[in-house]
Formats: sequence, structure tokens, C-alpha cells
Amino acid sequence: QERLVESGGGLVQAGNSTRISCAASERTFSRLTIGWFRQAPGKEREFVAVINWSGSMIYYADSVRGRFTISRDNAKNTAYLQMNSLKSEDTAVYYCAADPVFSLANYYDSAKYAYWGQGTQITVSS
Repeated sequence: QERLVESGGGLVQAGNSTRISCAASERTFSRLTIGWFRQAPGKEREFVAVINWSGSMIYYADSVRGRFTISRDNAKNTAYLQMNSLKSEDTAVYYCAADPVFSLANYYDSAKYAYWGQGTQITVSS
């Protein structure tokens, strides 16, 4: 059972940057696909970014492409989401998720992911 813990959330001014982390409990982390999702108040959870086990396959939602960067350090069992040029519409609870399988057919579907963190709040003030 993989346990994921997000950290690094908080209050950020619009236009600024921040980075959130997702630490995993098991050494199997290096074989997992990691996805970042977010959920704003009153909205459904939405896909943000995904990275496969090796980092060779990375995809972003259109709304964050060019501003956010997903990465991972398998030696540290940790994945990251660097968020630049933040906007008020980026305000949400951010979740990391993990799954043993990467699929081009459904990497953006939250239902596909077996493991989830508890989420970290990012609030962007304008």
C-alpha cells in the first residue's frame, strides 16, 4: 500500500512561484506513474500533470502548460510540481496520485489512480 504525503502548500501572490512535493512511503515509488490533480471549491477534481516512472513521458493540462513543471526524484521517493506565474484561478487543493500503470488512454482520469495523498491547499491572492 503506497502512502503519499503532499507538502509545500500555502498562500502565494499572483505572478509568483511555489513548489509542492509528494513524498511516498514505499521503495516501489520508482515504478509508479505520478499524477497531480487539483480541486477548486465547487468544482470537480481536474487533471494537472503526469509523469511516468522514468520521467520520459510528461503531460500537462492546457491550463497549466508552460507555467507548471512536474518532476520526480526516485532516489528520494518524491515528486514535485513547480508552479510559476500563478493566477487566482490556480487556487485549489492539490493532490498527488500514483498508479503502477501509465496509459496514454486515461492518464488524465482520476479514477485510474490507485493511491492518493491527502491534498495541500494552494491559495493565490491577487
